[in-house]
Amino acid sequence: MTQRFRLVGRGADIDRSQSVAFAFDGTSYRGYEGDTLASALLANGVHLLGRSFKYHRPRGVISAGPEEPNALVQLGPDAARTDPNSRATQVELFDGLVARSQNRWPSLRFDFNAVNDLFAPLIPAGFYYKTFMWPRSPKAWMVYERFIRKAAGLGVSPRQPDPDRYDHVNAHCDVL
Repeated sequence: MTQRFRLVGRGADIDRSQSVAFAFDGTSYRGYEGDTLASALLANGVHLLGRSFKYHRPRGVISAGPEEPNALVQLGPDAARTDPNSRATQVELFDGLVARSQNRWPSLRFDFNAVNDLFAPLIPAGFYYKTFMWPRSPKAWMVYERFIRKAAGLGVSPRQPDPDRYDHVNAHCDVL
């Protein structure tokens, strides 16, 4: 497998003898066992992983750990087995992984909501707290709230119960 953006001989935890297949936004890619989703996408030349929350400006990976603010992805093959808001820098690659970018419509390359950038001078911080105060009916706020939540940019929570059965629970203590 040829990946022109991969550093040769680097990455001690990456097993280059074990190739795995995964998909991102409907496109199939290949990576190695031990890669994270972010490192495999970067090695395949995919640099655009998300959009900014407010203005939908293009965003890519800028860090290598849990502090990554831009590469939030939705994991899972279907609506019942989905995991929103996963950081691509922390998702370990496995064969058959399906990931989708978030905060874009209709696609990551062409995001219709990027038009918000043209109206940046008219959209100050916290604009919706003042803008949507009229009319004062709860029904009007429910309409505004649905629009604001849709444009907010986070993933979609599963609406169906988890169909899988689990035999055991792994309980871990982070701080004691």
